[in-house]
Amino acid sequence: MSRSVFTEAYIRFRRLLIEARRSARLTQAQLAERLGRPQSFVSKYETGERRLDVVEFLELAQVLGIDPVELLREVQKSIPPSNHPR
Repeated sequence: MSRSVFTEAYIRFRRLLIEARRSARLTQAQLAERLGRPQSFVSKYETGERRLDVVEFLELAQVLGIDPVELLREVQKSIPPSNHPR
């Protein structure tokens, strides 16, 4: 049986970014143009073909007009508590 390489939290992250793009009423092509990237860049991170690094995420949040900290708080809800002592 094949397991996904993505955690539930990363899947949630991608879904939230897709929702933010749609809420901004932007197509993938329009968002890509605002980012100065090809449309395939948006398609690939939305489908999970590639991951976003922190700087790319911050640029994306800025273009979408979303608070990156709030989005990450939503993602954090998908992460189970650690059993390791701090």
